[in-house]
Amino acid sequence: MTPAPAATIVHLAERDPQLTGEEMLASLTPPPQFEGATFETYRADPAHPSQQESKELLQRFAAGQIAAPRAGLFGFGRKKRQPADEPMLPGVYLDGGFGVGKTHLLAAIYHAVPARRKLFGSFIEYTALVGALGYQNTVDLLRGTALICIDEFELDDPGDTMVMTRLLGELVRTGTRLAATSNTPPNALGEGRFAAQDFLREIQSMSSSFQTIRIDGVDYRQRSLEEGAKAESEADYAAALASASHGGTASDDSFAGLVAHLARVHPSRYIRLIEGVEAIGLRDVRTLTDQSEALRFVAFVDRVYDAQLPLVATGVPLDRVFAEEMLGGGYRKKYLRAISRLVASTHA
Repeated sequence: MTPAPAATIVHLAERDPQLTGEEMLASLTPPPQFEGATFETYRADPAHPSQQESKELLQRFAAGQIAAPRAGLFGFGRKKRQPADEPMLPGVYLDGGFGVGKTHLLAAIYHAVPARRKLFGSFIEYTALVGALGYQNTVDLLRGTALICIDEFELDDPGDTMVMTRLLGELVRTGTRLAATSNTPPNALGEGRFAAQDFLREIQSMSSSFQTIRIDGVDYRQRSLEEGAKAESEADYAAALASASHGGTASDDSFAGLVAHLARVHPSRYIRLIEGVEAIGLRDVRTLTDQSEALRFVAFVDRVYDAQLPLVATGVPLDRVFAEEMLGGGYRKKYLRAISRLVASTHA
């Protein structure tokens, strides 16, 4: 077999990306792998009927055919057309495990709603927008948006809770509709992170904007990848990176160096950090034991996965990058989602 031509190598740890608020807003569209996602291309698993049921309900939501529930905020949506005198359901919340197609369905909603102003982004991208522009400027900028799609809605601290509660509340009152995904039901957001009653009240207030739709299933990323994340030997690393990048541009960093650099770059700019590369290379991966380092790495993994970049690594296999005690803590679901994406990226 003819070896792949050598890749052009760049180092992410040497990049200092900048991103304005306007650029951040312009980037709020579905990731490349979901640019063409539709309800028709969503393949519901017959073994899990909730997938087809969810698809049909969300099609009606996108068409504006579901009325806001009169009682009970978290029941499964009613299968009836909205009477003219009933308000349209302001938001839907897709709750389910990893890799069951929630993001595909969220993108399908985005593409199906016939609106000029609509946005699609991860939870961290919206909080980063507030951080870059300020709260009131963000409200003013987003007011009038017909639909806001929020992927991986998860509240990690009281500050995010307050900001997102206020922001979404103001937008819903002016007619914006919401669609969100998460691995945690909206009435359990923040569970295991903070218990202050003030924040619990804020979470409950925010959840009243959504009607929950539960999607069951098996992680499609793991169905054929039971062996776990792929790790390369030192001897094979360069050739594997060249092959993964098809002779294009690849990044090559020590794991320790990248993790340290992520602390100096705001997570909102991670997408610009990996711009222009066809593969990501990490040498000497070690198990993370620091929570802050681990959470920054999760945010980085999300950007790599959204960009559909193959990941080549040496050292500890990336499905073992998070310490065992972390997998039993309050961020368990976030780490498990990242592991699922890391496994897929190392086999891409």
